[in-house]
Amino acid sequence: MATATDERAFVEFERVQKSYDGETLVVKDLNLSMPKGEFLTMLGPSGSGKTTCLMMLAGFETATHGDIRLDGNPINNIPPHKRGIGMVFQNYALFPHMTVAENLSFPLEVRKMGKSDREAKVKRALDMVQMGAFGGRRPAQLSGGQQQRIALARALVFEPELVLMDEPLGALDKQLRETLQFEITRLAHDLGITVVYVTHDQTEALTMSDRVAVFEAGRIQQLAPPDELYEAPINSFVAQFIGENNTLEGVVTAIEGEACTVKLDSGDIIDAKPVNVSSVGERTKVSIRPERVEFNRERLHADAHTLKAEVLEFIYMGDIFRTRLRVAGTDDFIVKTRNAPDQRRLTPGEQIEIGWLPEDCRALDA
Repeated sequence: MATATDERAFVEFERVQKSYDGETLVVKDLNLSMPKGEFLTMLGPSGSGKTTCLMMLAGFETATHGDIRLDGNPINNIPPHKRGIGMVFQNYALFPHMTVAENLSFPLEVRKMGKSDREAKVKRALDMVQMGAFGGRRPAQLSGGQQQRIALARALVFEPELVLMDEPLGALDKQLRETLQFEITRLAHDLGITVVYVTHDQTEALTMSDRVAVFEAGRIQQLAPPDELYEAPINSFVAQFIGENNTLEGVVTAIEGEACTVKLDSGDIIDAKPVNVSSVGERTKVSIRPERVEFNRERLHADAHTLKAEVLEFIYMGDIFRTRLRVAGTDDFIVKTRNAPDQRRLTPGEQIEIGWLPEDCRALDA
């Protein structure tokens, strides 16, 4: 999906393509525009082109075709060290023979900054990531989380307007990763810096970003704020890739404005919102999020569509119940319900009725 180029854009990709062998395009006709101060995440599976885009923006890869601009200026032919961009990698890339303070001072020395200014900026950067007391240590004396904080401080120390992050939290454990997600987001917004962040972790993308670009096969499939991406996926790939999703297959039998009727392969008839279908007789995958499905009869809305289901598995997960059902010929239909006093616990083999609102059900491409 192409996005219009904004004249106020800070980062721009215009018709950018990348091929390594002269035949296969890893990035295909990319048009992307970012305003200053935005936190944008490039999300997608391995090989989808997201990291290649980041490396072209950094200057470590060259675009085969098209233009990349920073603050209105073409940067295709500017070497990486002259682009003024901060970088944070998954493997930290710290110099092991230098102390933490020397690691942070290095990019300032390259920029010919005086000693007193360097010391002041190093202290400020370490304080920003809550590592002020660690300046004299070497990287080997730090934990993985502490090393990543130092790598972040080094990317921020020369006060760049743009910071690129490539899977920076991938090597950390879950709790530390979540803590740093919030810290990085807060720092980015407090400092007003523009961030391009690459990850394959959907939760990370939804938690941290102002907008998310979902990549697949070298193209942006959808570019939108996290809530829109999750609530309103525009095709089957995005619906399946972002969060958990139930899919039922069938044929469109009627379309009328913002509603369509689908005859499922099981013979059941349901109503849905036509998102990526345009004609009667077209095959479709119908998408319903697990938390939009209800099985407490008294909670079902009067307009809810209902189907019969058999309980296959009921899992207690603390704050939620996760129920796996056999519905319309599939054994992998998931329902997530809040752990509330009035929420009924189900037993495998039980026959129940489930329902959802038609507007929560999206008819997508097959």
